[in-house]
Amino acid sequence: MNEQISLCPNKVVQFLGKNPEEFRKADIIRFVKENGIRMINFMYPADDNRLKTLNFVINSEEYLNSILSYGERVDGSSLFPFIEAGNSDLYVIPRFATAFVDPFAEIPTLTMLASFFDKEGKPLHSSPEYTLRKAVESFREVTGMDFYAMGELEYYVISEDPGLFHASDQKGYHESAPYSKFSDFRTECMALIAQAGGKIKYGHNEVGNFTLDDKIYEQNEIEFLPIPAMQAADNLMIAKWIIRSLASQKGLDVTFAPKITSGKAGSGLHIHFKIMKGDQNMMTENGHLSDIAKKAIAGILDHAAAITAFGNKVPTSYFRLVPHQEAPTSVCWGDRNRSVLVRVPLGWTGEIDMCSQANPLEANDIAEAPQKQTAELRSADCSADVYQLIAGMVVAARTGFEIENALQRADEMYVSVNIHNDENKEKLASLESLPDSCVASAKALAKDRKIFESAGVFSPQLIDGIITKLTKYDDTDLRKRLEGSPKEMLKTVRKYWHCG
Repeated sequence: MNEQISLCPNKVVQFLGKNPEEFRKADIIRFVKENGIRMINFMYPADDNRLKTLNFVINSEEYLNSILSYGERVDGSSLFPFIEAGNSDLYVIPRFATAFVDPFAEIPTLTMLASFFDKEGKPLHSSPEYTLRKAVESFREVTGMDFYAMGELEYYVISEDPGLFHASDQKGYHESAPYSKFSDFRTECMALIAQAGGKIKYGHNEVGNFTLDDKIYEQNEIEFLPIPAMQAADNLMIAKWIIRSLASQKGLDVTFAPKITSGKAGSGLHIHFKIMKGDQNMMTENGHLSDIAKKAIAGILDHAAAITAFGNKVPTSYFRLVPHQEAPTSVCWGDRNRSVLVRVPLGWTGEIDMCSQANPLEANDIAEAPQKQTAELRSADCSADVYQLIAGMVVAARTGFEIENALQRADEMYVSVNIHNDENKEKLASLESLPDSCVASAKALAKDRKIFESAGVFSPQLIDGIITKLTKYDDTDLRKRLEGSPKEMLKTVRKYWHCG
């Protein structure tokens, strides 16, 4: 058994001695029979960006084989608005690679994510998961490379104020106990997410920390490792479900809401990406950001306004995307610059061995730096449909390889200063702005829809549905109307408290 499998927290991986992508139906049946599994769950995303569940009692091996092979029927019209009630039956088929033991079920249960298929047995053209799959395949066809992604999942935990060891207001970044009240909850979430197959990088307290109406609001973050885009989206969906389920079990309130109140840190869903060719990270060349990375960044920035239609799906998303906060408002990119839309963070591209300097007993034997360089889109939040969001990024990145002036566009949108400082007003004025409402995002998507529909990635019906839903919010001047009215703002926030 290799080290990757021996250290994997997923019980199915441990038992089978296989990586998830190698799982076969016979493996799942063997795991069920030899581990006392009595139920199977299928989970799948719907239009509200949450996972839905279908439960099966295992009553025979024949029945188990049947549901693993043929899945089951579901009512598509109750899951997606683009499916009509008169022709609504869909199939859901489990994806064996996503199998994990349900950590919350009293009855031993094996859970798998499932894909949607239409009446003819073909993948549902407009489903979130298949849209991302098509985006990834199209990117590979055009570039010969693969798109990897990872999310930074930010959320607030809310509880009664114990009145002890208050963290400093808006200075909770990487805080420790006793000033951090929910680090044990976070680490328990991380352990369960890892057992469910999530590839976690780390977790920590985030900046947001405040009290409101005798309750403490503490912001936390769980960040993932860059993996193939499909798996990255699956990780985020399962992680949100686990965080909420554990919070409910412990009597805690948790929200992924983009913004709770003005002047306090909002919660984003930053998506990092890197472009891989085999085992080689193509984001750098000779220790510097590569032309490949710059082309992808240019493509994403050129269509950033439309991407908000996938990544910022409720009116309160635009309470977060305001000037002079860490959330971006202008279309630009830069190195290690948190005022920009696409940030290129530190990437271990230097040749100095820092380990032996911190630990003098270690020999200076690090042969080469790890291939960790990513770029980070900072606009999205957890109201996003993560499959649509990452698919939108992949399609936009692909366009950077399909136009001749991508590198010129990248140079034009690069900034090396904090654009919100007074001395940089001229630079700020020269940049395009992100949409300021759901309505504006819908208009941006309508303008760019042919880009996202190209290569058959996003279906016209799906784009129509997103535009209609966003437009119905009628929030063009909502931000202005609620300015200076924190109580009214909180009332609106409560409407979308459990978005995504």
